[in-house]
Formats: sequence, structure tokens, C-alpha cells
Amino acid sequence: MGRFGEEQDPLFRRINSSISFDWRLASFDIEQSKAHARALGRLGVLEEGELEQITDGLDRIGEELDRGSFEFREDDEDIHMAIERRLTELIGPLGGKLHTARSRNDQVATDLALLVRAHAARAIALLESLMEALVAQAAAHRDWPAPAYSHLQRAQPVYLGHHLLAYFWMFFRDTRRFFAAAEATTDMAAGSGALAGVNWDLDREALASDLGFERPYPNSLDAVSNRDFALDYLYAASACAMHLSRLGAEIVLWSSQEFGFVELPDSFASGSSIMPQKKNPDAAELLRGKAPRVAASLQSLLGTMHALPLAYSKDLQEDKEPLFDAADNLELCLAAATGMLAGITFNRERLSAAAEDEMLAATDLADALVREGVPFREAHGLVGGLVKAAVDSGRSLSELADSELNGVPEDARQAVRRALQTGQTIESKVSAGGTSSARVEQQLAGARQALADLRA
Repeated sequence: MGRFGEEQDPLFRRINSSISFDWRLASFDIEQSKAHARALGRLGVLEEGELEQITDGLDRIGEELDRGSFEFREDDEDIHMAIERRLTELIGPLGGKLHTARSRNDQVATDLALLVRAHAARAIALLESLMEALVAQAAAHRDWPAPAYSHLQRAQPVYLGHHLLAYFWMFFRDTRRFFAAAEATTDMAAGSGALAGVNWDLDREALASDLGFERPYPNSLDAVSNRDFALDYLYAASACAMHLSRLGAEIVLWSSQEFGFVELPDSFASGSSIMPQKKNPDAAELLRGKAPRVAASLQSLLGTMHALPLAYSKDLQEDKEPLFDAADNLELCLAAATGMLAGITFNRERLSAAAEDEMLAATDLADALVREGVPFREAHGLVGGLVKAAVDSGRSLSELADSELNGVPEDARQAVRRALQTGQTIESKVSAGGTSSARVEQQLAGARQALADLRA
């Protein structure tokens, strides 16, 4: 029992134990332990035969974990102690030499960085698949008119491909954030000990290279207490989940009978327990519903780190559950969104009918007047009057007689009529990043190049 004169209270063991969730660090801990053993070998702490025994023992433990045959014990406080305990069972007291020149503090921080790097890479791969699905759908619907909204009111028509590509660029930005999160893991905590360094002159540069880090942390206090890389990952995950929630929300609206713009694949929808006619967009709704959960994980870790004195405190055990939960839910949502998008079908007739609402051309009427020399603010007011006249009389703008085009110069009335012609509104948006056919083609080419760069 060492320092202590009585057994731990069962309640203390329960609150202190992390084995129920940090077992997920096992593969990273074994990878790190083998590299640490090699560092001890270079230092002369382990002889060649001892190094081989420890490495073989760790490999056996990895195989047991993979098979699910690893036996966890009630007194295994965490995965690190469980692995060390099993190693000693397999190779005897030699297993205890592995902990020379390291602490669980630097061990945990290193494992966690390796895990974050792996999940950042996983998120990028899943985003790549989702972006590929968006490009495919955007290309297939590049010339389908659709209404775009502001304040959830019909605003201006766009091509459906243009609308879908808006999500592509959101998710592209997410890949940048996950790359940044991975970049934040480039410093290695191993070799920092509990907080002050260790009494052995480990070649930390060689150890860092062995584990795929760029360099060791320059300060041991910072090394064992830093979780910025996990915060970076959780921010990237929160932003990505928020983007997924926006996509999910639009799919929920668009799949309703009131909109009727999309039909979800049966494989990503569910029925009702009581209403046989229902086809519920549950997957899309869960894209909305899980986003706050991921964001809560970010807030949880921020709260854990807030005002935490240097260096290590047991509070840092609370870094793992929110991180694991966020990674699991984000990766599930990304995969589900990709599958749902790949099988979704759009209703061209409903989209076109909504996009052909003449009120969506109001800005184009104002611009037509500007081209005839009318100042924009004056043109805006004139068109507003025309809209009111049409709404009050229950007619469309094109049904207004010339005599009702109050304030519109006679030589500009023909230009106003032309602006209402089908297709003119969308194709008039010629600015870079706009929705005209030529600009959508440019955007598709840019999206494909972005995907190619991402793969590279």
C-alpha cells in the first residue's frame, strides 16, 4: 500500500477510475509504450533481450485487446495500469521496468494527442466522401431552378447545383479546421514526467520521431497540462456538426409535403408507430439534434480547463468522455449524411414552380430600372409599389398593365418586362461566385480541384 495505511473506499475507486472509457486509448498506449521501451534501450536502461521481451508482451496484449479476450480487473484504475499489470503477468517483474522515466501524466497526454490526430484524419476522410456526394448531386442538378430563401421567405431563384455547392464549401472549411487540429498535435509530451521532466536524459527528439511527432514540448509543465489540441478538435467538430445541422434542417423542410422539393431514400427514413402514411426524415432531424451535443462537449472541456492551475490535476480525467462522445457522434453523422445525400431525389416540377414566382425577380426589376438611368433607391421604391399593386389585386407582376407601372419611365417599361422572362433572373447573376450557368460551372471545377487537392 506504500504511502497509505488503509484501503481505498469503494466510492473513491468508482469516482477515480477511468477504465470504463479510457480503454479506447489502448492501441495508442501500446504504440507509445513500445516506442518508450526502444528509447529506454537506446539509453541503456533495457538490454536488447529485455526490450524484445517487453515488445513481444505488448504485442500479445494488443492481440488480446483486438480479440476481446483481454481481462479487465476491478482494481484496474485506468487502461495504462491495466496494460502494465497484464505485461507483468506475461513477462514477470521485467514489465515494471517499462515505467522508468515516465509518468502517467505525460503518458496520457501523449496517448490523447495520438487519438486526436487519428480522429481528425478520420473526420477529413468522411468529409471528403460527403463532399464527393455533394459535387455529384450539384453536377446532376446544375441547371435546375430552385428558390433560395432569406428569413425563410422566398428571396431569389438560383440553380439547385449552386445551393448544394454552398454546403460543399462549408464542409471544405471544416477540413481546414481538422487539419489545424491535427497540426496542434505535433508536439510530444512523452519524456516530461509528472511535470518537471525525468532523471534520465531520454533522447526525446528520437522518441518524437519514432511516434510521428515533429518535436517534444519545450516545457514539461505545459506538456502534461495542455489540452489545446483536444479543444481545437472539438471546435472543428462543433463547427462541422453545426453545418450538418443546417443541411439537416433544410432537408427536413424540403421533404415536407408543404415544400415537396425532395424525397428521402427509404433506407434513411422511418415510419410512425401509429400513422401508416408517415415517412419521417429522422436522419436529417438527428443531424440537427446531435449538433448541440457535440458543441456541449467543447463547452465541457473548456469548463474543465478554465482556471486550472499548473500542472496536472485529476480534473483532466474529464477530458476524455466529451472528446470520445463528440468524435463518435460526428463520425456517425458524417457517414449518415453522405448515405442520405447519395440516395436523395429532387422534385424538379415543385422546385421550378417555386422558382418561377415572379416576386423573386423584384431585385432584377430594380436593376433593370438602374440600367435605364433610375437611381437604385428610387428604383427600389418603384418596384416595391409594383409589388404592392400586384399583391393587392391578386395578380402577378407581368399581369400589370402599362398604365399601372406607376413611376416607371415609358422607355424603361420594356426592360422591366424582359426582366420578368423565365430564366433571365438566374442567368443575370454573372458575378464571381454567383448562380449563372457559367459561374456554377466554374464553381464545380473549383470544387473538383479542391477535392483533388484534399486527396493529395
